[in-house]
Amino acid sequence: MKTSSAAKRRFQVTGTGKVLRMKGNKRHKKLAKSRRVLQADEHKFVVSPTHRKILRRLLPYGVD
Repeated sequence: MKTSSAAKRRFQVTGTGKVLRMKGNKRHKKLAKSRRVLQADEHKFVVSPTHRKILRRLLPYGVD
């Protein structure tokens, strides 16, 4: 089984098995967004259980 190259760049698996992701909308048009919005999206978020099942197939061995 192969690990998805795109998924391994975008997601991180913790030691307890949770899958973390970053929010988007940070590449351009930053002047239109408030500082509060930009800073709120800086930390990692836990992926919902629905998507976790799909990601387990894309990341069969987890990601370092």
